[in-house]
Amino acid sequence: MNTIRCKVEHVTAFNDAVYRVTLTPETSFDFKAGQYLCVVMGEKDKRPFSIASAPNAEEIELHIGAAVSESYPMQVVEKLKQSDYVDIEAPGGEAYLRSESRRPRLLIAGGTGFSYIKSIVEQQIALGQTVETTLYWGCRNQDAMYYETIARQWHQAYPWLHFVPVVEEATANWEGKQANLLEQIQRDFISLNGYDIYIAGRFDMVGAAREVFREIGVEEEHLYGDAFAFIK
Repeated sequence: MNTIRCKVEHVTAFNDAVYRVTLTPETSFDFKAGQYLCVVMGEKDKRPFSIASAPNAEEIELHIGAAVSESYPMQVVEKLKQSDYVDIEAPGGEAYLRSESRRPRLLIAGGTGFSYIKSIVEQQIALGQTVETTLYWGCRNQDAMYYETIARQWHQAYPWLHFVPVVEEATANWEGKQANLLEQIQRDFISLNGYDIYIAGRFDMVGAAREVFREIGVEEEHLYGDAFAFIK
């Protein structure tokens, strides 16, 4: 990873639990869609966040879930709010888009895991790829689905991209699935054989997903998620 100074452009709230951060790096750096950076809080305190923007974007975008005051992520939000500049270390992660693959893609996001998926989708669009892609985004409720509008726009604009929004608590006018995210995927797929699968979310969700997917034919060499480096 390289240490890069960035100008803090914006820190704005999507909702009461998720913040959108935009940074402009003083030095350009190469990264692959789906990689992450670390915000440097101190010499031995470096906190990872998925890069939500594609490699061709001028600004770096982050989505930080920070609902609880003084929590680990909220400390980062407060630092960014109070700073004109911040140091990052980048890039990191091995769960980046395998853009040369023509296998159908299954993208799975839990909560702010959407930031990881957003980078991958925007890179597919930038490359003009038309690989069949299905995007599942699972949240507690519709309010938590902070970028629902852009995901639905992708669905409408690109015939190769299919967006499946999943919430556990739905209102009467909800246009999507009401279920647990992993249970919905189990219902929709008899087998995951043949897919490239990209997943991000809470570690417990990602770990549970791997166990579920093993039961329905996942090829683990084509299952990508940086959480797997930290969970056994």
